[in-house]
Amino acid sequence: MSDNLKTSIIEFPLDFPIKVMGAQHPEFAATVLDVVQQHAPATAAADINTRPSSKGNYISATVVIRAESQEQLDNIYRALSSHPMVKVVL
Repeated sequence: MSDNLKTSIIEFPLDFPIKVMGAQHPEFAATVLDVVQQHAPATAAADINTRPSSKGNYISATVVIRAESQEQLDNIYRALSSHPMVKVVL
């Protein structure tokens, strides 16, 4: 892949929201935060907001991280997507 195609349209660093959805579980938010902190250690509990689905079967969490690179974002998305509690990462 040429360097031109590798160039990101995102200018780093920036605050970047990541939305994660999964089945309702009491440890969902803490688990998402733990996974994110492996790649963005400065992320704190105050940086995550959760919301249950209308029927209460699912939960969504939005985590705002300080993204330093596209590689960091890719690693976070891969780690979250492969976690068994997570259904969708946006």
